[in-house]
Amino acid sequence: MHHPSTDFLIVNFGGPRHPDEIYPFLKELLCDKDVVRTKFPQFIHNFLFRKIAHKRSLTIQKEYALMGGKSPIFFDTEEIASLLSEKLFSKVLTFHRYLPKTHDDSLIAIENSQAKEIRVIPLFPQFTYATTGSIARFFLKNLSKTTQKKLRFLPSFPTHPLFIESMQRKIDGFLKENHLSLEETILLFSSHGVPQIFVDTGDPYEKECRASFESISRKYEKAISCLAFQSQFGKGKWLSPSTKELSENILSWHQGRKNVVFIPLSFTSDHIETLVEIEHQYVPLIREKNLNAYRCPALNLEPYWIENLKNLFLDPSLFQSPPNTLIQS
Repeated sequence: MHHPSTDFLIVNFGGPRHPDEIYPFLKELLCDKDVVRTKFPQFIHNFLFRKIAHKRSLTIQKEYALMGGKSPIFFDTEEIASLLSEKLFSKVLTFHRYLPKTHDDSLIAIENSQAKEIRVIPLFPQFTYATTGSIARFFLKNLSKTTQKKLRFLPSFPTHPLFIESMQRKIDGFLKENHLSLEETILLFSSHGVPQIFVDTGDPYEKECRASFESISRKYEKAISCLAFQSQFGKGKWLSPSTKELSENILSWHQGRKNVVFIPLSFTSDHIETLVEIEHQYVPLIREKNLNAYRCPALNLEPYWIENLKNLFLDPSLFQSPPNTLIQS
């Protein structure tokens, strides 16, 4: 039997597929010390954050209810894998970091790969130890040494022309569809925030977000473009400016522009941070000020994005990083 020399794997955040998965999802997320860093031993950290996850899961039910009780990110990632497998004439494997019920099947499928090399694309354009790093660490803990040696990551692609072109196509289409002229519009690029301490201790995430922002917004000189960070939780200083603050203070800096378009920068798939946080928290803040507010969808299943992902997979020079080089000690 002929075995291809290369297999393909896309990894993503994962999100609850139904209300019963909200607590396990939050528990897996908050007990991950790459995401929530504490000085506690792991068992004390887990004890505390399981309680917090339980409490949070009760309050967040309403937000998931706005999306039909589930997040689309799991389903979109599976669909992307299916579309890519048709283009690559090869099976495309998936891994969902914070969906514990899917882990066993994913790990078995990865272990069963007969290929010499497994190319991994995290669907996070910018690298942070809290997403791509966490996935690399998970694989180092849970895959055999033989399989670990096959893994080659594309660590990030913040300014890769295929990503930049996809984002610009998405924005162009959205502006055209909504009859928005650049002269009257603010493009508010919103990235997921991380604590400032992450960046201070060597995480390249902020630098990569700024690089993406500059590469994409260069095309839109007639608009006002700005970069902000959303989804802050817990205490401590986070990357700024925050999307919430910019939205609340829009009248002090909008320079008479009447349209504000929120553009997800660090998300390639829509989920709770875009469909609820941007749509139901930030968009209304702008509209209260008698300005027009819009949410540009993420790349999701756009055919040109799937095509560009295929082309990323087919460039061997991008896949140089074994998982042990992507974790923070």
